[in-house]
Amino acid sequence: MKFTNGYWRIREEIDPVYAVEYYDCEVKDNKLTVYAATRHMGDRGDTLNQPMLTVTFSSPMEDVIKVSAVHFKGALNKGPDYEVNEQSGDFISISETKEKITYTSGKTSAVIYKTANAWKVEFKDGNRLLTESSYRNLAYMKNKETKQNYMAEQLLLDVDEYVYGMGERYTPFIKNGQVVEIWNEDGGTASEQTYKNIPFYITNKGYGVFVGHAGDVHFEVGSEKVERVQFSVRTEQLEYYILNGHTPKGTVQLYAQLMGKPALVPSWSFGLWLTTSFTTNYDEKTTTSFIQGMADRDIPLHTFHFDCFWMKGYEWCNFEWDKDTFPDPEGMLGRYKERGLHICVWINSYIGQKSALFDEGMEHGYFVKNADGSVWQCDRWQAGMALVDFTNPQACKWYEDKLERLIDMGVDCFKTDFGERIPVTGVQYFDGSDTVKMHNYYTYLYNKVVFELLERKLGKGKALVFARSTAAGGQKYPVHWGGDCTATYPSMAEDLRGGLSLALGGYGFWSHDIGGFEQTASADVYKRWCAFGLLSSHSRLHGSDSYRVPWLFDEEACDILRKFVKLKCSLMPYIYAQAVKAHKEGIPMMRPMFLEFPEDLTCETLDKQYMLGDSLLVAPVLKETGEVSYYLPEGKWTNYLTGDVKEGGKWYKEIFDYFHLPLMVRENTVLAIGNNNERPDYDYTDGTTLKLFQIQDGAKIHTMVPDIDGKETLKVSVSAKKGKISLSVLYTLQSEGRKSFFVEAAGHPEAKVTITENRAEIVL
Repeated sequence: MKFTNGYWRIREEIDPVYAVEYYDCEVKDNKLTVYAATRHMGDRGDTLNQPMLTVTFSSPMEDVIKVSAVHFKGALNKGPDYEVNEQSGDFISISETKEKITYTSGKTSAVIYKTANAWKVEFKDGNRLLTESSYRNLAYMKNKETKQNYMAEQLLLDVDEYVYGMGERYTPFIKNGQVVEIWNEDGGTASEQTYKNIPFYITNKGYGVFVGHAGDVHFEVGSEKVERVQFSVRTEQLEYYILNGHTPKGTVQLYAQLMGKPALVPSWSFGLWLTTSFTTNYDEKTTTSFIQGMADRDIPLHTFHFDCFWMKGYEWCNFEWDKDTFPDPEGMLGRYKERGLHICVWINSYIGQKSALFDEGMEHGYFVKNADGSVWQCDRWQAGMALVDFTNPQACKWYEDKLERLIDMGVDCFKTDFGERIPVTGVQYFDGSDTVKMHNYYTYLYNKVVFELLERKLGKGKALVFARSTAAGGQKYPVHWGGDCTATYPSMAEDLRGGLSLALGGYGFWSHDIGGFEQTASADVYKRWCAFGLLSSHSRLHGSDSYRVPWLFDEEACDILRKFVKLKCSLMPYIYAQAVKAHKEGIPMMRPMFLEFPEDLTCETLDKQYMLGDSLLVAPVLKETGEVSYYLPEGKWTNYLTGDVKEGGKWYKEIFDYFHLPLMVRENTVLAIGNNNERPDYDYTDGTTLKLFQIQDGAKIHTMVPDIDGKETLKVSVSAKKGKISLSVLYTLQSEGRKSFFVEAAGHPEAKVTITENRAEIVL
């Protein structure tokens, strides 16, 4: 929300109340409360007839400082509120001198200065300034025309400081100069709207800011005051957190620790997904022809998804198979299971008036209501649709019961679509929640209910949803996909920007519609998107009004899809190890370049390439010419597909055919390659080939390979000295039968490899 008219003037309708100077403080229970006068205190009389802002500093965990700024403490402040984790321990200290008060958590401090007529709070990493709030920054803003009041803060932007994140945003990757509204909308991928709004940003200085307000947060990133990030909420109380992980990656990990790390998703989910598409005509004969067509062309397929019309139109959702189209759903699912397929079905949280469940939900009070107690309804998606009220425990149980029948039938997961079209005026929730806060938070509850049902039924590590919308903390309930993109190269690029932005909010697993959702891609775009899609966390072929099977594009598309599906399956020992890391450490699988290489200034602006885990760099082809310009950080890099070795620290421009792209392996990498290129779920530790890439003298490398349940089963240690590489393998879990592994010094066909028992020696 903008409050100023240029730098000097305030908008005519705004009456500002700024923090002007320190007045007093209190310390209690490791919290520091500072009272900020809103005009200079010349004498005692200046305490009369003026507002005061109460600013409290606390710390839920080490190196995280929470700031709570309040105008009227007694104002109504209903939930929902984000679920924030807290850490126990002795990591907080508070000190005071004549000039300042310092509140410290770990190595991170908030320094509050007592200087008259000069409010100032500095946030520091040791002696290094991260950001600060000072002259005319922290404020209470009163709109005289609308009678709406806001709390606002402005934090300093340094020279050459870039801001990233704030959810899955398709606008330019660097957010400087943008206005960002944290408000979920069904806006596709080609606008400033997004399905996944997260009020958290991170900068290239290595710290992040999370605004802990579940409602409509507005950000002006160097766009109202160009040297400040402003954020504001329509409330009497503003809470924000300074997170200092010391590096960008450390801060993403710290945020995931604060808000929750992603659950580990099952290994089978990393295979290829194929869907019916949306409005296409399909029945069992059609879907079976797709599945058989993939088998006939030797294209491994692992999950089949039924989109909306598995139910009758106008009856979404009744959670009943359309008997006219699928007369034998149990038998069909059984036949698909015999083929080794997993099953996903589309759902949403809306109940159309024609659904048999509408009267049931209305009678028991399971829907969001109007202020007069009637059921809130609209016609925007399904005629007369109502909205399941997930603040009502009985409504949650009712909804779960409908889904549980499908799980028992053989459904493995649900595509939890929609959740953005949530009303805010004239409605009420079962628990009395603030309707503005519930607009975004609703989707958090929706996905939580479905995910936790799957987890209870199938077990931990076996559950996943395929969700479109989310809110802060929703990374705990993966997977998320990028929404409605178009079938063009620019849309591929905007989808990638969105996914990389979302990753900075702790989202470890992300996907997108291979080939684009709207329209039908050219064979050229489809083939390039297949490579990008299979080198993403999760890989799904999906569209709107046309099928996405490759032979409908051209026969070469079948060859390309086959190659990259088999490539991903063979990479699963590495990929699933990175999935385990995302789950345990909160580091996303698909990472912006600056996250992995924070000291490399060139990486700060890159948004058309990414790191897939620790060791693989991917640069999708985004031009019809096949030309790619990509950057390699310092070191030696090997193209996994061609074996070409390139020096880092420079740009490259190359042309690739459809079967190749820059898939570059970082130096000092031990890449575990599986012995199966048909499935994503197999024994990753038996017959594994350990490929060593550009091991430099003095290197000491440790990596691990999990089993298909995510448990560490194989440890690999490598050391290099004077042209000799020693490698040892330790099997950490007992297993049946003898395990074997192979070693290959990639790019060194002349290397002599000697393997004895669980050790290997390589002479280059």
